[in-house]
Amino acid sequence: MVLDENRQVLILDPEKAAEVAVRVALAKAGGREKMLVSADQVPELAKGCKLCDLCTRACANLLPVGQAINAASEGTLEPLKEVFERCIGCGKCEQECPNEVPIFKIFQAVAGEETYKVRAGRGPINTTEIRQASIPIAFGTNPGIVALVGCSNFPEGIDDVAWIVDELAKRKYIVLLTGCSSMAAAMKKDKDGKTVYEKYPPEFFSGGVINIGSCVSNSHIVGACIKVANIFAKIPMRGNFEVVADYILNRIGACGLAWGAYSQKATSIASGCNRWGIPVVLGPHSAKYGKLHMSDKVGTDWNIFDGRTKEVVDADDRCPEHLLTVVESKERALVQIAKLCIRRNDTHQGRQVKLHTYIEFSKEYMGALPEDLANFVRKPADIPLIYKKEVMKFLKEKGWKKKPFISNPTLIGTYKTKASLDYIGGAQ
Repeated sequence: MVLDENRQVLILDPEKAAEVAVRVALAKAGGREKMLVSADQVPELAKGCKLCDLCTRACANLLPVGQAINAASEGTLEPLKEVFERCIGCGKCEQECPNEVPIFKIFQAVAGEETYKVRAGRGPINTTEIRQASIPIAFGTNPGIVALVGCSNFPEGIDDVAWIVDELAKRKYIVLLTGCSSMAAAMKKDKDGKTVYEKYPPEFFSGGVINIGSCVSNSHIVGACIKVANIFAKIPMRGNFEVVADYILNRIGACGLAWGAYSQKATSIASGCNRWGIPVVLGPHSAKYGKLHMSDKVGTDWNIFDGRTKEVVDADDRCPEHLLTVVESKERALVQIAKLCIRRNDTHQGRQVKLHTYIEFSKEYMGALPEDLANFVRKPADIPLIYKKEVMKFLKEKGWKKKPFISNPTLIGTYKTKASLDYIGGAQ
């Protein structure tokens, strides 16, 4: 077997092709350099840097690669660490270097010192977990289920994902992660040296943080919502897409967050979640796709069918407000997530829980009560007690009026459809 000539061959026999592939890989492995670069080797590798900054100009994230490499040539690695944390690994910087500085080898000096703890991807949420969590989810007393997905070229580096997970988990959201986001969440430690996986339990219950698996495991997140509809409300799944999706839209406070830019494959996943009634918040890079599913807030038809009275009601309960929207900062992402987890069937206690988080995030990160708060308060009983006096004054200034509470809401019945209303009625 000749390896040095780099010839390409076609082997039609799959068993023979597999054998050749393994033998070639083993033969080639001996000539590969596999040692990680240590910190004391960096100055020698970086000495060729002339600070022409062609690497910086080539960087997709506009990172100061040249300055970091130049500092590394003098033995200072801190700038290199800051650049590495936001690097997406495209390799354009090294390709553009006229002095052939091995930039990726130099990055190894930083990468080789990093150790983190991440939970293994666990796959689908099982039935027993769904039964345990379905009642607080269906009645809205759990603030929501949030799934963090998306590719890893995050707008401000990897710390954002862990920060968002921590903010949500400590407020008792169920947080699910997949793909690059599940790994990035482990790449930040708190002051005690713990990652979010060490701080929060791996349970599908309030305050749990779960690594579902790779990016193709997103289907399991939607599957969990479908199981809630089937287990709690006894809605049949076979041939019943429309009714299940309607149940999720109106009753299950789930929301997705794609903080890194989506690939075209993953964009279709977001649209699929929307079809199941699950809103998705996109990070700033995802705005480039030019596709959003947003209401106009005022002119949108907010009529709902009351499954108990069998009447169409203008409830004006504007949730979820959007299905696919974009935000420009991690703070606004939290505010938007809290709002998009609000559902029409929330009990008064459940709406209090969700509005408490929405108000808390808005006041802490936006500096004021939510401007659209009146859209989500049906009766004074919806208002969190700690904010009641402040919110009632705010609502009075906005000219707010009480709205009907629909305990059994559905869109089926407000439009022409062949879907059956037999299973509209909550738990059987």
